[in-house]
Amino acid sequence: MKRTLYGEDHEAFRTSVAAFVDREVAPHLERWEEERLVDRGCWEAAGRQGVIGLGIPEEYGGAGLHDYRFRNVVQEELARVHAASVASGFSLQDDIAAPYLVEIGTEEQKQRWLPGMAEGRLVGAIAMTEPGAGSDLQGIRTAGRRVDGGWVVNGTKTFITNGTAADLVVTVVRTDPAGGHHAFTLMVVQTDAPGFSRGRKLAKMGLHAQDTAELSYDDVFVPDDQVLGSVGGGFGQLKRLLPLERLSIAAHAVASADVALREALHYVKDRTAFGQPVADFQHTRFELAEMSTELTVTRAYLDQCIRAHDDGDLTDVDAAHAKWWATEVQNRVVDRCLQLYGGYGYMLEYPVARDYQDARIQKIFGGTNEIMKHIIGRDLVRG
Repeated sequence: MKRTLYGEDHEAFRTSVAAFVDREVAPHLERWEEERLVDRGCWEAAGRQGVIGLGIPEEYGGAGLHDYRFRNVVQEELARVHAASVASGFSLQDDIAAPYLVEIGTEEQKQRWLPGMAEGRLVGAIAMTEPGAGSDLQGIRTAGRRVDGGWVVNGTKTFITNGTAADLVVTVVRTDPAGGHHAFTLMVVQTDAPGFSRGRKLAKMGLHAQDTAELSYDDVFVPDDQVLGSVGGGFGQLKRLLPLERLSIAAHAVASADVALREALHYVKDRTAFGQPVADFQHTRFELAEMSTELTVTRAYLDQCIRAHDDGDLTDVDAAHAKWWATEVQNRVVDRCLQLYGGYGYMLEYPVARDYQDARIQKIFGGTNEIMKHIIGRDLVRG
């Protein structure tokens, strides 16, 4: 079945993105994995090439595209070279941090930060997770105290993607000690603010080149003009924009699993055992058939979600379906592909080993898959 998601403009864009990936990403991946950080030069090159900033309006230096298919092309091309860490960092910028500014930022905030983000000069992050609060946002303790002209923020965030590289952090702050859905406010904290500090780059099981850090706020003053949206409106703003984050995770899951399967197919055709290609064994063909079917069906739903997003119709339940299912399929496919390599699949010189390490977090971040099931189940019961 021919995929009909893309048009000529998307494929022309793919040619440009592929050239960027081959020139600016692939040659440096091993070094970035060792250093646990993607060079800032990669971000700036992505800005010059128009690989990031796709959804930022043109008047702020972006491409002004309201078509997620272009972002999906970037996801697929980064997956082609197994650059999951780069894909994660870029997704955080383009699918999470920048959209908050585009959707709810003031004109002054947009002019201050969006051009730099589109150019790759400014890297964004979003800080929700805390040592005692992951998927349960009601458990957030980082607090803001009202003072003349702004807020004084104290607290700690952890597992923050782009935390080491970030120049600005959209931070979820408790501004009403009484709690409830109006307890939280989003604030843009610049990382050169007095009292803001970063902890160590966290050592992770996978996504080694994608910097993940602990962040500390020690009497950080955040002026009123860096409050994002309305005071007390943070929970609703998060809920409004989380579907795009989950669509992004699902898109990366499908792209990565697809590459793993294609490379495994090539491997079993060339590898011999018991005097014949591994691909000639019935078990191998059944494995390939099952994985191909799961991916084909999942990709069809993902494409439907991408179109729904572009039409403004993607719901939080749709995104939960996509994020949960696509990441489960990704993990199953990568695990089964690794098995087809035998002992070689356990060697890091084979990309499938890195794919295996990088895939596991997909079922956790962006809201655990258990939370996705809760969202879906709650909707079914209420309906």
